[in-house]
Amino acid sequence: MANEDLSLQNQVELSIRKKFHKTIFSRFAKAIKTYQMISEGDRIAVCISGGKDSMLMAKCFQEIKKHRQVDFDLEFIVMDPGYLPANRELIESNAKALGIPIHIHDAEIFDAVYDIEKNPCYLCARMRRGHLYSIAQSHNCNKIALGHHYDDVIETILMAMLYGGQIQSMMPKLKSTNFDGMQLIRPLYLVREDDIIHWRDYNNLRFLQCACRFTEECNLSATEDVNKSKRQEIKNLIKTLKKTNPFVEKNIFRSVENVNLDTLIEYKKDGVRHNFLDEY
Repeated sequence: MANEDLSLQNQVELSIRKKFHKTIFSRFAKAIKTYQMISEGDRIAVCISGGKDSMLMAKCFQEIKKHRQVDFDLEFIVMDPGYLPANRELIESNAKALGIPIHIHDAEIFDAVYDIEKNPCYLCARMRRGHLYSIAQSHNCNKIALGHHYDDVIETILMAMLYGGQIQSMMPKLKSTNFDGMQLIRPLYLVREDDIIHWRDYNNLRFLQCACRFTEECNLSATEDVNKSKRQEIKNLIKTLKKTNPFVEKNIFRSVENVNLDTLIEYKKDGVRHNFLDEY
């Protein structure tokens, strides 16, 4: 396990540079380079939800900034959508122990969607994203960074097919359609969730398990698998498929990089549908 003689911040930073350099930091840096996520003069709002993914992302950003290959600035922002006091305190204590200078902004999003019966999760996510963009702009940032990882990507691809009847992916970066000049980036795009969990446990860290008011009572428990959602069903499906095909995760990821338009019945580009019969 980690060196108990080091401060927690130094221990965590050392683990990213040494033990998890190949599995986490190298993949973090590769995603940034491959998808051109950072440009000279960027001011990036690193969005911290309090979970393992966003906290690791913040530490990786601090580490990559030391390399000074590109001149950019960071702001570490936390949007409190209505956390229970114990959960907010956990975010604050973790940030302090890890040396992450966070700015907390309050937003009563949980209260706004609490009584919504139809698609409250979708509405909550949309509102949270909008608030993050607004907060980022107030800090003069031109990009927000979210902590979605490789497993989120492949699960999204399968969920879209099996539950949405469409082929789409979670993109590594996006231009905002509602906030002029703003972009969203996902620097953990190539990092595996198992490696993030390994990093967390190696450093004896405890983070929020879920950011949602409806389930946050479970956040302080040690149980990882608490939310039996559609995403969890997809996780279980991938795990089952992997037993007979060890390359299934990589194949799912690569499937949206190898789309053959000549074999598609219909596809949509810029909101316009195109049918194979149009040019048959």
